[in-house]
Parts: sequence; structure tokens; C-alpha cells
Amino acid sequence: MPLQINEIKKLIKETIPDAEIEIKDLMGDNNHYSATIKSKLFKNLSKIEQHKLVYKSLKGKMGNELHALSLNTESF
Repeated sequence: MPLQINEIKKLIKETIPDAEIEIKDLMGDNNHYSATIKSKLFKNLSKIEQHKLVYKSLKGKMGNELHALSLNTESF
């Protein structure tokens, strides 16, 4: 069962409470998303570390319930 946008946001916010999250459904199938996430927690982290933090927040759902997620992360 695919993850809905609200569920993805909820999971990310549990790990990254100050996150500003914008998610787009790329294919209209609730399975291929693009996300822009901004957080103070990303400051001084490499892009790889930022993305790992986001993937960790998804609690193993990436590749299972969530098929594809293109990430753009930024610090503010």
C-alpha cells in the first residue's frame, strides 16, 4: 500500500520537527514523489548526511511502501 503525502510528512516531522516540507506526486500514483525539505538540523551536514537523516525518518518504508522519493534538502 503506497504512502500518502500526509503520512510522509508526519514521519519526517517526528525526526525533524522544524522541517518545512513540500512534496509533489510526480506520477499521480501515490508512489513517486519529489520532496523539498528545509531544516536547521541540516546545517553543517553534507547533502548525503541530510538525505540519510530524511531516509532514517521514514523508518524503513523507503523501497517498500514508498517506491521513489527524489530529495532536495536545504538548511535555513
